[in-house]
Amino acid sequence: MPFERLQDLVDRLLSYSWWEVAIELVCIWFVVYALVRFVQGTRAAGVLKGLLLVLVIGTLTVRVISAGDAFQRLAYLFDRLLALFAVVMVVVFAPELRRAFSRLGEAQLLRSAAAVGLGDVVDDVATACIYLSRQRFGAIIALERRIGLRGLIQGGTNLDAEVSTRLLQTIFFPGSALHDLAVIIRGRRIVAASVQLPLADPSEMPDPMLGSRHRAAVGLTKETDALVVIVSEESGLIRISERGRLSKAYGEEELADELRRRLGVTAQPGAEAAPERGEAA
Repeated sequence: MPFERLQDLVDRLLSYSWWEVAIELVCIWFVVYALVRFVQGTRAAGVLKGLLLVLVIGTLTVRVISAGDAFQRLAYLFDRLLALFAVVMVVVFAPELRRAFSRLGEAQLLRSAAAVGLGDVVDDVATACIYLSRQRFGAIIALERRIGLRGLIQGGTNLDAEVSTRLLQTIFFPGSALHDLAVIIRGRRIVAASVQLPLADPSEMPDPMLGSRHRAAVGLTKETDALVVIVSEESGLIRISERGRLSKAYGEEELADELRRRLGVTAQPGAEAAPERGEAA
């Protein structure tokens, strides 16, 4: 019986047009690739692998032993279990599904439009971070894009001030009442400082030695499309977090260009002079 079913499956596949099979395989590959890419590096990845393994083994085992009229009740229970499996997937992957829906509007066109107001502040942010890096002053700066951060801002200190290098340096100067937590920038304005960001789980960090600033940056970018710049207080290294992933450390000469690339904006006239302002500050 199992071999007859397998033969029937092969016969059906051979009866399809080759181009239909090719299109279907490409679509399936794209969906699987997108799913793997989305959960890569998260706790959901291990859970998904385990669930898929149980599902595949269970399906093959039950279908083989229930061939013909044998074990029909077992097959019936397994079919009902598959429906429960769908509900379990929704519950287990609720955070990931929330992130997926929140990113539906992150097409390149929309992201470029959202970054229009951020292009003018890149040089100020980069210059401030370079200064803070040289002085070993820790900092975390979140650039808001399509997904609003109003819920987080309410727990911080409202500023509504124009972005400037000197203001960012002052906020993160040790001893300042606002230096410990994050600054949030919307367009050309610093809307709030001393903002508590959601922390990523330690197991989600690429390096367990990274501190709370890096965990906060990863935690925020897992939930939103914000771009976060982090300056390490211990090493002075500057990293960028986006889509829940932490970048390598960037040098002073490449930080501004990398921010423009990620934001989809072009360099402003006189951008090369930005580091000079940071040194003088």
